[in-house]
Amino acid sequence: MRSRIALLLAAIAVALLPLSPAQAAYGPPSPIILQVNASDGTQLARVEGTVAFDDGNTRYTYSLVLCRRSSFQAPYVRIYVNGVLYNTLFWNPSTTVPWCFYSGFASPHSGEVDYGAVVRNVTFELIGSSFPNNVYREHRSGFTYDNPYN
Repeated sequence: MRSRIALLLAAIAVALLPLSPAQAAYGPPSPIILQVNASDGTQLARVEGTVAFDDGNTRYTYSLVLCRRSSFQAPYVRIYVNGVLYNTLFWNPSTTVPWCFYSGFASPHSGEVDYGAVVRNVTFELIGSSFPNNVYREHRSGFTYDNPYN
């Protein structure tokens, strides 16, 4: 009788435990290095960081530092998931990094994105600008990172 009661109590305790989904594991991070230059070679902006994908195919994580060098307007980064614009990261200087020309001209960004659908790839695009001869020009550099789990 005691063993039945103990078994029943154990079954009830297990049934009352909250169910939590299994956590997906992230793969190794891939380095991100993007730089935009003006037509004359002047360095306008640079991004360094990493991106990693989860083995469940629906999440990714990134960590970036955006550096304004000589960009006429503040540079920014666009993030595309599966070819569709997902987010825009704006330059907001708050830190110093050795590869950034000017003290305090770096802007860190990081995030863990649960996309809610299969992530086939993520593209990071850096946009900087110049103003040669009083003509505004945008300069872009981007790279697409394929999810290795699909």
